[in-house]
Amino acid sequence: MATPHPLEAVIARYNDAWNRHDVEAIVALHTDDSVFENHTSGGLAVGKDAIRALITGVFSTFPDLHFETRRAHVRDDLVVQEWTATATHDRPVMRAGKPLPPSGRTLSWKGMDIIPMRGGLVARKDVYADSISYLRQLGVEIP
Repeated sequence: MATPHPLEAVIARYNDAWNRHDVEAIVALHTDDSVFENHTSGGLAVGKDAIRALITGVFSTFPDLHFETRRAHVRDDLVVQEWTATATHDRPVMRAGKPLPPSGRTLSWKGMDIIPMRGGLVARKDVYADSISYLRQLGVEIP
């Protein structure tokens, strides 16, 4: 049986902190100069203070946001994980500068994180999500 990669425990703590909405625990697992970029929403944060603000905003929009890891790949100083997110649309969501009113629907969408690590901490997190599925569930008509 193969020995687990040391970063598997780190990413498990990181994912658990996300599901507990523990902003400080999430930020503590980032390097001081970490970059968090959501390529789907356009969110970009550099440094712990900016990452803290971005994550706080995510949780204020989706107070019941939860992630389920479907697959994770850990090699050297890189984690790639595929996930499914679920959340209730009970707060307005901004789309192209306009708020989409709450629908009360439970949303579910898939995505992937690419996470280069440095010294056992997240040096960068690039988030890619299925925006078409997400937007359709919000009621946005997609041609």
